Amino acid sequence: MITGRANEGRGPLYRIYINRLRRRLAAQSVPQHVAMMIDGNRRWARQLGYASAAHGHRAGAAKMREFLGWCDDVGVAVVSLYLLSADNLRKRDGKEIADLIEIIAELADGLSRERDWRVKTVGRADLLPPDLARVLADAEERTRENTGMHVNLAVGYGGRNEIVDAVRSVIAAHDRGGGSLEELAASLTPEQIGEHLYTGGQPDPDLVIRTSGEQRLSDFLLWQSAHSEFYFLEALGPDLREVDFLRAIRDYASRDRRFGG
Repeated sequence: MITGRANEGRGPLYRIYINRLRRRLAAQSVPQHVAMMIDGNRRWARQLGYASAAHGHRAGAAKMREFLGWCDDVGVAVVSLYLLSADNLRKRDGKEIADLIEIIAELADGLSRERDWRVKTVGRADLLPPDLARVLADAEERTRENTGMHVNLAVGYGGRNEIVDAVRSVIAAHDRGGGSLEELAASLTPEQIGEHLYTGGQPDPDLVIRTSGEQRLSDFLLWQSAHSEFYFLEALGPDLREVDFLRAIRDYASRDRRFGG
């Protein structure tokens, strides 16, 4: 069962419009790193009359695979997907979390066998059930040598937790070198902390997209998104269309990025 919007515009005119949008995207205008919050899966399931939110989460996971293909096709180098927050693990209903864990495991395993993508998990593995942690670790290991698009799966993730972990890592590294806390305090820089984030070594997101009409970060990539551009969509996650994505890229390309200015 699909919504009318999801089925909208699948004919030849739609494809012509999609191809025209793609052609008009200059390579230099495509963001290097896109972060995505595909939100609204539960609302989508309720609106369609499903008894369980799992139907929405499965539809959202399927949309994430589509979304990654769209990103790869236009030349995005890094994509970060917000799959499960540390807050969700604490607050969501136990049955819903169990369903989410199964869906995320299937998604991670599938992505590790898709194209030449390199999969990386960002978040606290110690918060996750061992079976899910193992699937995520296997997906990461399976794709370690891949050279295609880099896919970050944020699972058991919290932006504040990430910053705390990064600072702890900086302190531990400094301590191993025999330095004093006074020396660390005097020399600490944002670049040092950035190197110790879960995404250390990756470019910060140029564009952050969120579906479902919500306009907040929800503890996602707080440090990394300091200078990101944001694009909010009214569409619920499973209803996201390729044309919506391409319009987001087109909008990003038209902006004058000031990096805090």
